[in-house]
Amino acid sequence: MSEGDSSTDPTPDGGVVSVDAPATRLHDGGTKQNATAAGTDDSALARLADSSLLTIARREYRLAVRSRWALGVALLFGLFTTAVVQFGASSVGPGRFDAVIATIAELGVYLVPLTALAVGYDAIVGADERGSLELMLALPVTKGRVVVGTAVGRAAVLSGAMLLGFVPGALLTVRYIGLASVGQYAAVALAAVLTACAMLGVAVLVSTVARTKTHALGASLAIWLWVALLHDLVALGAVAGFDLGSGAIAAAILLNPVDCFRVLALSQVDVVAGGFGSVLAQAGLTVPMVAAALAAWVVVPVGVAAKLIQRRRL
Repeated sequence: MSEGDSSTDPTPDGGVVSVDAPATRLHDGGTKQNATAAGTDDSALARLADSSLLTIARREYRLAVRSRWALGVALLFGLFTTAVVQFGASSVGPGRFDAVIATIAELGVYLVPLTALAVGYDAIVGADERGSLELMLALPVTKGRVVVGTAVGRAAVLSGAMLLGFVPGALLTVRYIGLASVGQYAAVALAAVLTACAMLGVAVLVSTVARTKTHALGASLAIWLWVALLHDLVALGAVAGFDLGSGAIAAAILLNPVDCFRVLALSQVDVVAGGFGSVLAQAGLTVPMVAAALAAWVVVPVGVAAKLIQRRRL
């Protein structure tokens, strides 16, 4: 065979296949083979980036389980729900169950955000101080995906621990009141978990912009004081002093995820309790509207943190 001929190799079926067949020339001077290879590389990198996000989420999940703070959260909420249901629903009757839900709502506005902020305040700044954040950024993944993966991993552990903690209360509720009350109790538990994820997102945002863990902890405590105590006092004072309309009242509720939790919890019963609960009837809010606002609180802070991480010096 001459040197000008294309070299061929025999195939198992007796045919031949070209080894150095000419590549198809494209308009930009490249070849079809090169373009195909480039497209394959891009898709492989995209899949690798997606898998890196999941890897970061799994890593956060394993670290949280290993540190045993998830067990502490489960025990905390287990004791909380057990005590509330045991003392509130031991006398059978729908009125007593309404009191149980109202108690969970009123005490949960303090416990739920405090737990979530404690879980998330060191998510980014803590990893930065330990040096593990730089190692995660060595993966083929953007800084924003690192923030999202970290938030997803911690949210999964926090949600699972809280739901596990609500189980003892659910069993006692079935014992004292019956299966008819399980749906209402489950709705309150899910509202608490959604609120915790919202406050966890806020904590991740604080952790992203804070320079040290001490600053993040101080800011988280200030946020807890605002959402659990000061916001309601300011809102009630504004409503009473300036005779605000229903639109302002609704905005005040939707701008605080803790108040959204209170509305969702108290919507399960006929009891209206608490300082801010006295003006709920004037707000004109529906349960889907409040749930949508709470879901936005879960997504928006993490999205903002994913943008602001680009400005952080590592």
